[in-house]
Amino acid sequence: MIDSHCHLAGEEFAADLPVIVDRARAAGLIGALVVVGADDDQECERAGRVEAAWPDVRLSIGVHPHAAAGFATDPAEAVRLVERRLHGAAAFRAIGEIGLDYHYDFAPRDVQQAVFRLQIGLARRRALPFVLHTREAEEDTFRILAEEAASEVGGVFHCFTGDRAMARRALDAGFHISLAGIVTFPRADELRQVARLVPIDRLLIETDSPFLSPVPHRGTRNEPARVVHVAETIARLRGVSVEDLATATDENFRRLFKP
Repeated sequence: MIDSHCHLAGEEFAADLPVIVDRARAAGLIGALVVVGADDDQECERAGRVEAAWPDVRLSIGVHPHAAAGFATDPAEAVRLVERRLHGAAAFRAIGEIGLDYHYDFAPRDVQQAVFRLQIGLARRRALPFVLHTREAEEDTFRILAEEAASEVGGVFHCFTGDRAMARRALDAGFHISLAGIVTFPRADELRQVARLVPIDRLLIETDSPFLSPVPHRGTRNEPARVVHVAETIARLRGVSVEDLATATDENFRRLFKP
């Protein structure tokens, strides 16, 4: 089983990373995609420690929409920064997470859009898939994906929280959909419908650790080992075994990120 999105290089795991890795392996995980903020020097440094502690992980690097404000005067610097980071580690397999977040609006929307567009361009030039973050920005997200020919490299709508109509749009645009612990929440009925409709060859599972811990661990720090709860819930919804679901999502991960 592979956790397709976690933040193990975050400061939340700095004190007990080896224990977290041991629990992941004990839970049956064979790898993870660790998402790193290109603008965070300390996180980039910790990413090297994660690689050393768990050689089977792969990395994704990008400027999150929350951090886009730091590039307001020169959005192209975000891409130059990501490119410099890409030269620093062989384990980078994707650009991201990148996208738009209109819920918090930590960065002006025009700046978010500019940084997003430019990073899609980088993904296309480097022939790398990207990890997409979109929140309350559906129309602008799909418009920019189309205008920037993002389907040429594809990627994943990570921690998908949209409805079935949005899921179909994402699938029609050529993207994978990744589900996190929210699918286990009692009120997530619409998301459970999404879990049933996504074709098995376009589905990924994730934790988004340290966020969004699944039932029965809500309210505590999340970690990759808990992706098992996500897999169990989706397998039950789809009427398949956890083993078969894990096999399929692992294959999807390898095909998309070429680890």
